[in-house]
Amino acid sequence: MRVYLPSTIPHLARALAAGEVGPVPLSGYAVTPALREWYAEGDTEELEYAAMAAAARASLRLLAEDPEAPPRRVVLAVEVPEGDVRAEAAGDERALVRVSGPVRVRDIAAGHVDDERATEDVRAAALAVPAADAGDPDAEFVVDGAEGHELMWFATQELADL
Repeated sequence: MRVYLPSTIPHLARALAAGEVGPVPLSGYAVTPALREWYAEGDTEELEYAAMAAAARASLRLLAEDPEAPPRRVVLAVEVPEGDVRAEAAGDERALVRVSGPVRVRDIAAGHVDDERATEDVRAAALAVPAADAGDPDAEFVVDGAEGHELMWFATQELADL
């Protein structure tokens, strides 16, 4: 099952060094029944994109917790056994899942990372995301500025270069 894990550059570096993403359980985002119901007219590709976008927003939350991290959202697309994934959709978090099994580096299918040109918008969004999550429309506007940047795709062998 494809799951999108929010990350940061330092989290990615630790995962690559350790050979696995962790520790488990991990919060991730996937195409869940709640996401399918909410986005009823979306095809599989659109649903996957919505799950990845939710993971990118969660990456902003990780950046808010680590102001020393480079301001680039990181999302790891991983393949995990369906039995290791449990939907935990709540409120607006329709794609939220919990991954209970180990996620090894070899389970990473690709990485999605902001281009360096997005850093100022991502830095501002990381500062604003707590207020945006609380419903502040001005903060939401700032977060939308970062979310307007498309994440770049990286093959697994390229991730160490980041």
